[in-house]
Amino acid sequence: MTTYLDYNATAPVLPEVADLVFKLMVEEYGNAGSRTHSFGATAKQAVEKARRQIADVVNTDKSEVIFTSGATESNNIAILGLKEYAEKNNKKHIITTAIEHKAVLEPIEHLAKQGFEVTYIKPDTSGVIDVESIGKALREDTVLVSVMHINNETGCIQPIEVICNLLKEHDAYLHVDAAQSFGKLSNELASNRIDFVSASGHKLYAPKGVGALITRKRGFLKAPLRPVYFGGGQEKGLRPGTLPVQLIAGFGLACEMAQKNSAHWQKHCSTIKEKFLTLISELGGKVIGENTSPFVANFYIPGVNSEAAMVMLKDVIAVSNGSACTSSSYQPSHVLTAMGLSEDEIAGSIRVSWSHMTDEVPFDAIEDKLRMLI
Repeated sequence: MTTYLDYNATAPVLPEVADLVFKLMVEEYGNAGSRTHSFGATAKQAVEKARRQIADVVNTDKSEVIFTSGATESNNIAILGLKEYAEKNNKKHIITTAIEHKAVLEPIEHLAKQGFEVTYIKPDTSGVIDVESIGKALREDTVLVSVMHINNETGCIQPIEVICNLLKEHDAYLHVDAAQSFGKLSNELASNRIDFVSASGHKLYAPKGVGALITRKRGFLKAPLRPVYFGGGQEKGLRPGTLPVQLIAGFGLACEMAQKNSAHWQKHCSTIKEKFLTLISELGGKVIGENTSPFVANFYIPGVNSEAAMVMLKDVIAVSNGSACTSSSYQPSHVLTAMGLSEDEIAGSIRVSWSHMTDEVPFDAIEDKLRMLI
């Protein structure tokens, strides 16, 4: 049986979450917008409970949680939703990093085509952004700084707390794509200096198709976001559309369970990572990036092509050689390219990722298969 080790791409749903989702699909299936009967009231209660559960992850008020279809949509709202404000106030400069997910880079590229200036901060081979580079790039007309928390390909943890301190005296909005950290490594996300936090349910053992955008107030002032599409007025007019109550409730429960169990989950995953690092070293390989998450390792073995390795390993483990969102393009990873890795290192990179649900990893079989390629 193949062991699934591609959790950074997506994760299975927790059994308790699946049970709740099923119940809300077949028994308590009301529309949260229906105000004239108990079915709608029950659905509304489920949504508001989930809003609180999600807000608790980052120590914010539930009124600041906007439900979306996932982190991609959250990123788009946070970035494109500032366009009108930026143009009105002549603040059309954006700072981001060269290692962001395409769901951040492409909306920003869209704004660049409409006259916005963009500064892209590159990391070194550590995969970690130098905060001083962000400080040097800051301008009076900088409207947005967008930096992901944990990189989806390398697992490198970015210095969000330091960035928050840097921006204390600047009024630029700070957006953090937290798809890979929300509910797992969330402490830094509780900072009030972070204006927007994007999260995705299916990275945290909830169903695909649901996410959230945290939109923190500054004092009593709401962020000047505008919707990117229209119709229905749900979610305070920022994200229209009938709320998927069952998905939202499932996401909320997953967040609550993560809050209760994250320390235990991290400990379990750190043990798996230590074993992987030992194996990589024994095979003469090298781990890509520094200051990485306990849930992932990206590595390469000199002389071993990742495509050949994945074919060799396909009956043993399911892994990836990059982001699932862009792997079909067969283009070199923009993340690893930005880090300055060589063509051979990029071509050989393999990402393995796991969770607390990963019981046994067939390390001996992995070693045997990879040694056949060395």
